[in-house]
Amino acid sequence: MTNSMIARRYAGALFALGREDGDDAIGRYGADLVAIGNEIAAVPALDTVLKSPIISPAEKKAVLDAVLQKMNVNRTVRNFCLLLADKERLAFLGDIVRCYSTLLDEARGIIRGRLTTAVELTEDKQAAIRATLEQKAGTGIELGFDVDPDILGGVVLKVGDKVLDASLRAQLAILRETFKRGE
Repeated sequence: MTNSMIARRYAGALFALGREDGDDAIGRYGADLVAIGNEIAAVPALDTVLKSPIISPAEKKAVLDAVLQKMNVNRTVRNFCLLLADKERLAFLGDIVRCYSTLLDEARGIIRGRLTTAVELTEDKQAAIRATLEQKAGTGIELGFDVDPDILGGVVLKVGDKVLDASLRAQLAILRETFKRGE
């Protein structure tokens, strides 16, 4: 079984539990998972301990339980993380957090994307672009903005697994290929 399959199954199981507890529970579970993921990322030694094959599941569980109690996470999320320790699946926690976030976005009808431009956009321009894209998509969009001077001009929009490259760099590459073929 691949890592992504494992992560999707565990994330789906926690998401299903959240659905049973109500729609607000899935949001709380997601927030707790993200907080746990951030805590583990912020403390590399903790990440090393949780992923180490040398350390026993019981020891990992004790360390994780102390961290989770300190963070005051939801009981269901705490039990879920301790189950991951029992099943020796803590190495997949980062992937599980990402899969859960994707499920949460789908349930809320939110699309995530990144817009890359050659120059910094003002807040007003960013809001206008976001509003236009939300209107075209017919759903909410969480849009991040990047600046990459190498694209020369235009935009590169990445939403999910789709990429719209309307950059000047891409247009020049197409023109270059056209000249090479002699068209």
